[in-house]
Amino acid sequence: MSVFDKAKAKAEELLGRAEQVYGESHGDAAATIDGEARRLDAEAEEERAARDEARRHGRDDDGLAGAGAH
Repeated sequence: MSVFDKAKAKAEELLGRAEQVYGESHGDAAATIDGEARRLDAEAEEERAARDEARRHGRDDDGLAGAGAH
């Protein structure tokens, strides 16, 4: 993921959070739901990109650090 793509994903996350807060503060359920969906989508994109980058660099972290070590 390029720097531009990372910045775009972060901007989408922040816009989603802002829309979610707006909806919560104004009692607008549609804005709350739309904002949360946008934020979660952007967070998922960032996580996917981080996972892909880790795999490219040989760090296949599945989140189970030390699970197999006895």
